Amino acid sequence: MQLQQNSERNLKQDLGFIASTALVVGMVIGSGIFMKPAKVIAAAGDSSLGLGAWVLGGIITLAAGLTVAELGSQIPKTGGLYTYLNEVYGKVWGYLFGWMQTVIYGPATIGALGLYFSALLLPFFGIEDAYKMPIAIASVIFISGINALGTKYGGFIQSVATIGKLIPIALIAIFGLLKGNGQVLGMVSGLGQGAGMGAAILATLWAYDGWIGVGFVAGEMKNPAKQLPRAIIIGLGIVMVAYLSVNVAILHVLPAAKVVSLGKYAAGSAATVLFGDIGGKLISIGILVSIFGTLNGYTLTCARVPYAMAIRGQLPASGILGKLHKSFGTPVNSFILQAVITIALMTLGDPDRLTDIAMFIIWVFYILAFVAVFIMRKRNPEASARPYSVPGYPIVPIIAIVGALYIIFSTIFTNPVDTFYSLGITLAGLPLYWLINKRGSKL
Repeated sequence: MQLQQNSERNLKQDLGFIASTALVVGMVIGSGIFMKPAKVIAAAGDSSLGLGAWVLGGIITLAAGLTVAELGSQIPKTGGLYTYLNEVYGKVWGYLFGWMQTVIYGPATIGALGLYFSALLLPFFGIEDAYKMPIAIASVIFISGINALGTKYGGFIQSVATIGKLIPIALIAIFGLLKGNGQVLGMVSGLGQGAGMGAAILATLWAYDGWIGVGFVAGEMKNPAKQLPRAIIIGLGIVMVAYLSVNVAILHVLPAAKVVSLGKYAAGSAATVLFGDIGGKLISIGILVSIFGTLNGYTLTCARVPYAMAIRGQLPASGILGKLHKSFGTPVNSFILQAVITIALMTLGDPDRLTDIAMFIIWVFYILAFVAVFIMRKRNPEASARPYSVPGYPIVPIIAIVGALYIIFSTIFTNPVDTFYSLGITLAGLPLYWLINKRGSKL
């Protein structure tokens, strides 16, 4: 416990409001804003329902962000959701989330982003496919190294990358709305009956994922009680506007059926119509910058989870993983562990599949976080004890809970095998937890 208190106290509080908000925007806006429009319209069946799915997905995500922000303001410690669950429900639930985040969700997502970045970088510069894996691994190592040097460096990259990715988004949105003349609403997908609004909303929620990552570095914010909720609210507001603007602009330039047939190339084709051949290259650069920024955001935030677990003695070699670098003030060893697991998943497994498996279980933990707000209200009934209170209580937390339940049950019915794997991988951490506690020492 003394190690935990000292480590939290010695973390450098370098993250300001702009960098924190950039983390939210940067981690949510990855490649999804360019890749998901066609899938959402195809599932919804027409453009009106497709845009409605983006709105509903944004509302669910915003309700989730507003709800969790109350937890973050009351528990402003590094570790994010891991720390919240640990404080509210006890060590077992916090440990299970941290275990899943450490061995699956974080590394799989980082690995997938590294591979996506490499795959798009190769054709842009005419590099042979044989270099795909080495460039992906080098990208992960480079980003891990930069963030290990200090939070302010990772925060700087995040701020620059976020601005860089918003430039092509703004250009498509503005010129698409001004120069396009296509009908936006009521345009059919061309595929007949789609998979339904459920699948459409689920696709948007995947694109919105990443909003909770800023809570992992609350202990390194200058004023987390005020800064964390503001960063989540404003960051998600920017994301919602960006998503809706780009979708409307693309539909203003291309018919809905054309968007669906083009798939992931719809945004690039829309840009080519607007700007000529230079538009396609612009979008390629925008996607590369977007993925690079998202890769940086996940690398920066996810490494804090094994660190938070280590300072509580919940991982093997906790004494090593829980140390901060004397000069940099960062959990360098946790960055190394994360990079090693990430590279292993990149070379030995399928990061996309692993990420899909992790998505199911992480929403189970999201529900626990939403319910935790009600528990904390009961423990601390006085409003003065809360630096921030979720607006619209209890309606907003209930919206978040219903949305999360929808995701879980939809996934169970549509992909039972992956849900079984997800639960199995998470529960596999329990024997290690019991072993560590039985020995009564930090391994």
